[in-house]
Amino acid sequence: MPEISPNNTGLSGEYFVAAELYRRGWSVGMTIGNAKAVDLFAEKDDTVVQIQVRAIYWRKNSGWPMMKNKIKMNCIYIFVNLNANPIISKMSAPDYFICTSVEAKKNMKQYRTRGIMNVGILNNERFKNRWDKLQLKSYTI
Repeated sequence: MPEISPNNTGLSGEYFVAAELYRRGWSVGMTIGNAKAVDLFAEKDDTVVQIQVRAIYWRKNSGWPMMKNKIKMNCIYIFVNLNANPIISKMSAPDYFICTSVEAKKNMKQYRTRGIMNVGILNNERFKNRWDKLQLKSYTI
């Protein structure tokens, strides 16, 4: 199984998140392109949420690269592990880790020239599959 490009990884993550939101009764608007302010808008019961999606191809990666000063406030961050292992040519269902922008900023590791949201920090019940965070009123527009 050839590894997909970083652009495809990001788009794959966005489509998986959109599909999961639709499955949960949300209407989703996707923004396509490399220079966009937000990845998805989700609406349900007069609640509209801005969503940023970050995706990695598989767990071998230590996490999602991002810079702390680029975190958009009043936004929900959904970190997706696509769970595609090219070594054994196996794909399983993606894992979703959901943070408020405050949680994302608090939990990411920032170094001088790069930042990373570590998979190990998010792999717990506070973040994994926490779709209920989309209903928080402080993140609606």
